[in-house]
Amino acid sequence: MASNGEVWVYAEHDWNKLQDIGIELLSKGRELADELGVKLASVIIGDKVTRHATILFEHGADKVYACEGSKLDNYDTAKYAKVLTDLTGQYKPQVVLFGASARGRDLAPRVASKLRVGLTADCTDLQIGDFKAPDGTEYKKILYQIRPAFGGNIIATIVNPNTRPQMATVREGVMPPPPSKKGKKGEIVKAIIKMQNLPNLTSILHREKTEKKVNLKASRIIVSGGYGVGSKENFAIIRNLASVLGAEVGASRAAVDAGFIEKDHQVGQTGTTVRPALYIACGISGSVQHRAGMDQSAKIVAINNDPEAPIFSIAHYGIIGDLNEVIPMLIEDIKKRRVE
Repeated sequence: MASNGEVWVYAEHDWNKLQDIGIELLSKGRELADELGVKLASVIIGDKVTRHATILFEHGADKVYACEGSKLDNYDTAKYAKVLTDLTGQYKPQVVLFGASARGRDLAPRVASKLRVGLTADCTDLQIGDFKAPDGTEYKKILYQIRPAFGGNIIATIVNPNTRPQMATVREGVMPPPPSKKGKKGEIVKAIIKMQNLPNLTSILHREKTEKKVNLKASRIIVSGGYGVGSKENFAIIRNLASVLGAEVGASRAAVDAGFIEKDHQVGQTGTTVRPALYIACGISGSVQHRAGMDQSAKIVAINNDPEAPIFSIAHYGIIGDLNEVIPMLIEDIKKRRVE
């Protein structure tokens, strides 16, 4: 089949619900597709997944490739990789995007390996541009895959000029979700993939769902603590400030690694990327990795006793002082204003 050159976004789903990352990527996918002058498509795999097409259309997809079957009910790496590899070979998109979730990081490399194409992991931005190779060959409108490298100390732009599709995984939370357009329609393509002779290497005996205790991405206010908080017990002061503000509690990787708080609360390059209306960083030095996960916040307040802390370079408001003294004063003032 001739190349259609579309932009594809892999739509994750679990427990009969679309995952946020597949919706978020439609925002950037729409931008890329419009610049390339091609259609934007979502690809969804599973049992009875066509029912999700309406949501995908309303968030920007022009097409939905739905590969359905009872054998695809639960995620299986080998089966899903087979579906995507065959589907890509048949319809030949020029860009395929995955979320850098646990599933995306498992699936995308296998598909790229089978197709013998490049894959850039954990991108924080994607752009369309031109590229001139060292041998003088010029490539027009190829995908710039942008991601932090060397521990976040530089930003690398990676291109795959010679192979198609161009593939990338994108970190959760870095792309704002597209607005929903109620009633938007699109084309559903029922994809049929032959699954014969595919070894059944795994069996799911039991599945159990545990609800996340914190939803950092949805919170308008986040109060985060770092290693400077000092201890797990002292994190109570962070929780107290969050409580009076109606905020979620976040943390730096250093605080999580020290055992002060659970990993679900981690903000940063290896945690959750957030963009709240207000982000209060308490006892956080502000490493590049942490800043990459919260520097798009509308307002940033930093509390640190080190006036040279890197967090102050991006903070809109900085308070130099001991958080054990500053935070109780903030809490008292907030409560007083509410009474008044």
